Amino acid sequence: MSDRMTRFLTGCLGALTVMAGSGGAVALEAMAASDVARIAEITDNGGCPRCDLELTELRALTVKNANFYGANLREVDLKEAVLPDADFRETDFRRTEAERADFSGANFSSASMRSVDLEKANLTNANFQNVDLRDADMNSSIASGANFDEADLRNVTLIRSVADGATFREAKMDGVNLERVKLTGANFHNARLRHAKLDRINAQGADFSGADLSNVRLVSSDLSGANLTNVNFDGALLRRTRLPGADLTGATNLDPSRILGACGDAATKLPSGITLIDCTY
Repeated sequence: MSDRMTRFLTGCLGALTVMAGSGGAVALEAMAASDVARIAEITDNGGCPRCDLELTELRALTVKNANFYGANLREVDLKEAVLPDADFRETDFRRTEAERADFSGANFSSASMRSVDLEKANLTNANFQNVDLRDADMNSSIASGANFDEADLRNVTLIRSVADGATFREAKMDGVNLERVKLTGANFHNARLRHAKLDRINAQGADFSGADLSNVRLVSSDLSGANLTNVNFDGALLRRTRLPGADLTGATNLDPSRILGACGDAATKLPSGITLIDCTY
């Protein structure tokens, strides 16, 4: 190939590269402008019920009492959104990114939220009843007073979250990680927490009555005054767990060899054959 032809082809290739780059920038600008317009539209209309918003960039969207009933919000960017008291019933929220979002008081009942990212989100008093939250990242979230009754929380991580007074009645929580979670007064009545990690939880006064705690880890946890009546402890590990004032009446499958340094007091109610050392820590 001659030098002249080589220079010609090189120039054509460079021109095409510039054109492609320019076109890509225009496309990105158009996409950004489109999302800005969508945010303005949602803000003006107070929501977007039954809309298809999949993959939309809605970061920092701020609307009070927004209506997204039945909307497709799959893989949307809602990081730092402020949507208190929003209606998210029956939405598709799968794989959505919502770190640090404010969903306080929002209603997510019957939503599909598998693998959602709610790290550091404000979920105070939100309703997650009958929601599919499997594999969700909810670490360091605030979920005080939230309702997770009958929800599917299998393999969810809630490390270092606050869920005082939250309800998890009859929830599926196999493999959930609640390490260092504040659960004062929380309700786990008839919940299923098989193989859950409950290390260092503060669950003073919590209700675990009828729960399945098979193979759970309760290490350095505080269950003072907790209702543990009729709980299944098959394979559970209780190491340095505080149980003063707790009621374990009717609890089954407690293995004395797996109670290591757990302690109680005169007010602790234990099933036959189980003894605890007195709490000194």
